Amino acid sequence: MAAAPAELAFVPAFEPAQELMLQRWRGRPGRVEVWYSTVTDPATGTGLWLHHELVAPADGTTAYTHGWAAVFPPDAPPAMARFGPYPWTVPASAPPGCAAPAVFGSGPVGVATRRLWGEADEASWDLRLTGGGEPLHPFPSWAWRRDVLPGAQVVPLPTARFTGNVHVGPSKLDLLDAPGCTARVYGHGNARRWAWLHADLGGGDVCEVVAAVPNRPGMRRLRPLAFVALRVGGVDLPPGDALRNATRYHAELDLPAWRVEGRFGRWRLTVEVTQPPSATLAVDYRDPDGSAAVCHNSERADARITLARRESGGWREKRHWQLRGTAHAEVGLRP
Repeated sequence: MAAAPAELAFVPAFEPAQELMLQRWRGRPGRVEVWYSTVTDPATGTGLWLHHELVAPADGTTAYTHGWAAVFPPDAPPAMARFGPYPWTVPASAPPGCAAPAVFGSGPVGVATRRLWGEADEASWDLRLTGGGEPLHPFPSWAWRRDVLPGAQVVPLPTARFTGNVHVGPSKLDLLDAPGCTARVYGHGNARRWAWLHADLGGGDVCEVVAAVPNRPGMRRLRPLAFVALRVGGVDLPPGDALRNATRYHAELDLPAWRVEGRFGRWRLTVEVTQPPSATLAVDYRDPDGSAAVCHNSERADARITLARRESGGWREKRHWQLRGTAHAEVGLRP
């Protein structure tokens, strides 16, 4: 893949991945914090989703941790195992051989920047991470640091490689340099409606999309804001402030297919995602205020990503990626 055009070059100031993995919560009620990893096993085509969550209830009761591990085989329905809830405690020590301290703990489950381990019902996993590239900021970096939006997401390790063992129900995986990512979410709760995509485009290129309608009163009727980050040839697009860029995209959120399209300068980016029903898992959980949400997740989604440039005579396609069964995607809805 050729490098992105020079006129699009934009070099942001990134924070180290380790700093972005540290716990954000400082005891305030009504907050939720998430560490999650998604992986595709190149040997079998199986998708993996590990979700770790810290919830501080809005009523001031004791914070708790919970989460799940899910696999998405190509020849069988998805399978999931939950862990928790456990009362929140300071993360326990990481297992032997782990260079960095744990940043999340929930009973037998733990997260460090480059290690994931745990047990849950009929599941167990122990994974090591290498690589990852520079962190990716679909949301403004100031929004992540200052907690000024209803929620924000950041991807400390967007192009990581995972090695280790995973067992969920009947599925057993021996991963070796499997492509995936580790990302973070922090905020007041889940959006009213949302969609998410992580697409590893190969060669260090990656696309991340978070489109959402806030759940705050007075904002629930707004159209979705789409935060998009596309890394091509080491250049992060679109340039400029991510919140301002989000207003330039149009998002159509639905199942099994959803779409985001927007323009910046003389460029147009189109992202089309399909989540096959047979490879999509519905997971219910609750916000800090107790309200229910359901996310429809697929680690075997399809995605078509197109970057076009306006020239004399109309739009001309300059970049194109087609992912079949290797895109990681989700649509969230309220009951």
